[in-house]
Amino acid sequence: MSHFRKTPKAVVLALVSSFVFAMPVMAAQQNTTGSFQLPAYEKLKLDNGLTVFLLPQHEVPLITVQATVRAGAVNDKVAGLAQLTSQALLLGAGGKSKAQIEQLVDFLGASLNSDGSMEGSSLRADFMAKDTEQMLAVFHQVLTQPAFDATEFDKLKARQVAAVAQAKESPRMVMDQYFNKLVFGAHPYGNAVSGTAASLQSISQQQVKNFHQSYYQPNNTAISIVGDFKAEVMKAQLQKLFASWKNGAAVQQPDLTAALPKAEKAKVLLVNKADAIETTFSIGGIAIKQDNPDYVGISVVNTVLGGRFTSWLNDELRVNSGLTYGARSGFERYSASGTFNIGSFTKTESTQAAVDLALKTYQRLWDKGIDQATLDSAKAYVKGQFPPRFETNTALAGLLGDMYLYGFNQDYINSFQSKVDQLSVAESKRLINSYFPKDQLQFVLIGKAEAIKDVAKTYGEVKQVEITADSF
Repeated sequence: MSHFRKTPKAVVLALVSSFVFAMPVMAAQQNTTGSFQLPAYEKLKLDNGLTVFLLPQHEVPLITVQATVRAGAVNDKVAGLAQLTSQALLLGAGGKSKAQIEQLVDFLGASLNSDGSMEGSSLRADFMAKDTEQMLAVFHQVLTQPAFDATEFDKLKARQVAAVAQAKESPRMVMDQYFNKLVFGAHPYGNAVSGTAASLQSISQQQVKNFHQSYYQPNNTAISIVGDFKAEVMKAQLQKLFASWKNGAAVQQPDLTAALPKAEKAKVLLVNKADAIETTFSIGGIAIKQDNPDYVGISVVNTVLGGRFTSWLNDELRVNSGLTYGARSGFERYSASGTFNIGSFTKTESTQAAVDLALKTYQRLWDKGIDQATLDSAKAYVKGQFPPRFETNTALAGLLGDMYLYGFNQDYINSFQSKVDQLSVAESKRLINSYFPKDQLQFVLIGKAEAIKDVAKTYGEVKQVEITADSF
């Protein structure tokens, strides 16, 4: 086992001189008012354009490293290509087979994971600080020198095809993809992150290699490191590993602000699952994008509506009526747009009762609004839930990756609780009227179409598809 060794100070200083420091950040974890703030971090940039975030945390001898690449489903030419590429990183790299990498990672008690999302892909490693040298080397190889072994690639594709089919057995697992497709249509935000069985089967090893070559470049990537390390030593290690990583052809990103759809009429996507004994439904529409300045207040309002167990939606649909085991609402934010939706499920025969009650409860936002006592309760809840979201190295590394992907900074974190405090009843009314979609709502109903098709017609123009179809 190879252990971490300190680099001589002179070498460290020589290597660090090749960094371009974009933004040193100094922020205390607690300010004088007691509000939560993001711990101090540094943002650096290597000469090759690779962005690096360093956030030392010395409480426990653990480190998380995450690479965030601006390559997601919005970049897919074939559905599922970005996610499949991210997962194929782990099929061997740097002359090591998939099995050899797994054995090394397991032996060190570490973990190595990858995944793709709508606008980005990530690779993350969690390990003991004493194993930094070994794990950084493996991380570098997997990120920059993946083998995409043909035999392992075929196995991965087969697993993913099976996973897509299995997911459709549980409507709640695929609801978001159906809803996005209904709302965004042909826009890249309508792309299915997972792909479909046919699209996955059509993806070749060469297409994955080409996707990696096109998007996995230093000037399209950020590495976030959080945990027990010395910043100067870590800079030297990163410079040694990544300085030789070269950029290829300029990365071409889609214009996500172009041709964004608008809801012109209420529509219902009825997804027939002939063997279903319940209806899973989602109601909503296009909403806010990632950088909306009112998001903190919006999240408090949504907490009242459907963002916690004691929300209006859960009280009405679960506690008071017994129509479901749970109901919620929420916003999904992307860089150029986003969605809002109310989601729940109910037995087939109570579909109309549950959907109608969800709509009636939603209408309370406009009919009655939020009183002071309810607002105070939601504000206390949101403030209490916020700091624990960023307690771990993994969570902080993910946050820094999101800051790179979506272009926001620590102000979102540092001002969060004060913005919650400033929210008034009058302001909540403005947020409701401005950001919660009220008209031309979009509905997805997944269930036994023969039993609920007449119900579906009462909510808008209906399009029916089969859940077994190779599409969303």
